[in-house]
Amino acid sequence: MGIPRRPSAASASALAALLAAAGTTHFVAPGFYDSIVPRVLPGSARNWTLVSGAAELACATAVAMPRSRRVGATLAAVLFVVVFPANIQAVLDAGGGSTAARVLAWGRLPLQVPLVWWALRVRRGAAPVDDPAAPT
Repeated sequence: MGIPRRPSAASASALAALLAAAGTTHFVAPGFYDSIVPRVLPGSARNWTLVSGAAELACATAVAMPRSRRVGATLAAVLFVVVFPANIQAVLDAGGGSTAARVLAWGRLPLQVPLVWWALRVRRGAAPVDDPAAPT
């Protein structure tokens, strides 16, 4: 049967749901995200947590809407790359922690690759912004 060339609308909806859930947790339980904000960033960790949560919610909204899906998925792919240093910070901080903490921190690193790939596949399957036949 093979892999479909274009992702389904369900794939875009699932990506939007993942982004919305992640973005929401930045506001509901910000402590985890605060702890992995790279120390080299200026300002407070909480501000970075809230900004990245808002960015995830904005991407979720854009991906969920067919007319903005292409832009939203592109921005989601960029966001997944931009937040990767937080995962590196988590690995650095888990170095002296429990085995479980180290495994979870290291396990997050390779997850960014399929997330970027997923967002780019959703982008490829989205109608161009100027396509008059794009669903509303």
